[in-house]
Order: sequence, then structure tokens, then C-alpha cells
Amino acid sequence: MADSRFHHRQGPFTIGDLAQQTGLFGIPEGVDPARVVSDVAPLESATADDLSFLENRKYLPQLGESAAGFCVLEPEMADRAPEGMIALPTPHPYLAYALIAQAFYPGRDVSGGVHATASVDPSAKLGNGVEIGANAVVEAGAKVGDGTRVGANATIGRNVVVGKSCRIAANVSLETCILGDRVDVQAGAAIGMPGFGFAPHPERHQVVPQLGRVLIGDDCHIGANTCIACGSGHDTVLGRNVWIDNLVQVAHNVEIGDGSILVGQVGIAGSAKIGRFVQMGGQSGLAGHITVGDQVRIGAKSGVMGDLESGATVIGQPAIPVKEFWRQLAAIRRLGSRKGKA
Repeated sequence: MADSRFHHRQGPFTIGDLAQQTGLFGIPEGVDPARVVSDVAPLESATADDLSFLENRKYLPQLGESAAGFCVLEPEMADRAPEGMIALPTPHPYLAYALIAQAFYPGRDVSGGVHATASVDPSAKLGNGVEIGANAVVEAGAKVGDGTRVGANATIGRNVVVGKSCRIAANVSLETCILGDRVDVQAGAAIGMPGFGFAPHPERHQVVPQLGRVLIGDDCHIGANTCIACGSGHDTVLGRNVWIDNLVQVAHNVEIGDGSILVGQVGIAGSAKIGRFVQMGGQSGLAGHITVGDQVRIGAKSGVMGDLESGATVIGQPAIPVKEFWRQLAAIRRLGSRKGKA
């Protein structure tokens, strides 16, 4: 059970209600849709009133030992559920679990109002129900949409636009940027700061003014301590529903397509263009001025030095097609084995 000091639980819900809300599973024959679900929990700690999920086959042993009363899982796994557990087959168990967990734990409501210690410039415009936290600053000309929460010590810079129902966490700094609706920016992120632009010189490097913006689409998630630089002339652009983990660096003029995912410590150099639904593993990086097509997958710690066609899967330093990478690794292992026998 989640700690109620930090996570406020709704419910309980009937299994019929949850099936209707998610639209991802039906009620098995013989199961009463009025059966009550009290909470969500992991397989190993769930009780008879809780709902859990199984997506990764690695955790099949935990499924067999679980006391959970309900479990969303893939159809081919349904017969592995232990006696007394109601299996809820779905082709997308993790998504179903996510929607169910959101029903139980929708997050704290925005209370509205400006904290006494906050500073809001008279020319700034706050929408209905906006909440501004302690010591936060909203500068001249900024616009904050309806139902948005701005956390403690956050700074909404001059003329910045933040859309509706956004969550701007503590210590976030926003400059030279326009955010869409339902954007979630976690603590310490910095968006719209000048990019790393300068003209090198043997005696003294010269700053190049960064004159672009950061444009962030609806439903994006920006992780803690991530930095997204404004464009140098062009804009830095994130499409809709882009998910960026903690400690990610996005340089000036980068473009990231809808639905792409950047895992922790990814680094993207200036003017790189990333397609739609690209996945970049942890600590991977892109060189500047390259183009990555749609639905590309880049393995952890990979270094991408050139363009990638849509649908490619690569790994390594420099990154190469994944099948070639494993062939090379196998060859190196065989070579090492031969040397050991010599």
C-alpha cells in the first residue's frame, strides 16, 4: 500500500468500473463485476483485495506465489494465475495497470491561489485556478494557463507561456519558452536557457546570441535536472507526448518528434533532428546536425555519429546495427577463447 502521507488514494472501485474506465480488459465469465478492488500493489505484497499486474515473464514465479485478488496480464499468461486470483487478460497489461493506478492515485488537486511569499509581476496573466508556490517568481508578461501548479522557488521568466493543467515543480527555471497543455516539468529542470553557442578564436572566444525559443507540445514529461537549451536562430522543438527522463541534455535547435522517449543521461548535440517514437537508452548520445528517422531504437551508452533510417535498431560506440554488434561481440569472445587455449 502506498504511503498515505504522500499519496492520497481514491476508491475503492468495482472491477466492472475499472474495466469500463480502461477499456482494455473484459470481465471473465463467472466473475461478478461488482467485486470490489481496494488498491493496487506489486505481486509480492498484494493482498486479496488488491490488483496487480504481470508483463515481464521474468516475474512468473512471483505470480505463482502472489496473494493478489486480481491481476491484469497477457492472455497467454492467464492460466498461470494461482487459485483464488482473478486473471484479467489484456494485450496491454502495463497500460491497463497504469490507468487503474491513476484512478486510485490521480495526484494532488490544484488548490489555486498565490502564496504570500511568491512574486507575480502585475503584467503577468494567471488563468483560473492557478497555484503559485512559496517563493516562486512569475515575471513580466508571462502567461500561466488554467489549473496549472507552479512549485516552490520556480521561476517563470519574462513573457514565457505555460499552458493549461501543467505541473511545474520546485526549483524549475523557464526562460524563452512556450509550453503546451498538461506538460509535467520535474524539479530542477532548466528550459530555454541560452545554448552553447560561441565563435571560437585563438585569443578570445565570442558569444553568439541565442535568438530562438523552446517550443514544447502537449502532454510532454520533462525529468528532474534536465536542461533544454533555446535555439540559436531556429527553435528547439519537442512534439507531443515526448517523455524525457532525469539528467538529460538537449542542445540548441534540436527537434524531437511526437512520442519519443529519452532515458536518463542522454545527450543530444545541437541541430540534431529526431523522428517520431524514437527510443534512446540511458547515457546514449547523438552528434550534432544528424537526422534520426521514426521509430529508431538506440541502445544504452551508444554514440550515434551519423544519420539513421526509420526503424533502425543500433548499439555501440560508434553505434552500428544491433545484429552486427552482437556478431562482432561473439567474434571477439571466440578470439579470446582461442588465445586462452594457446
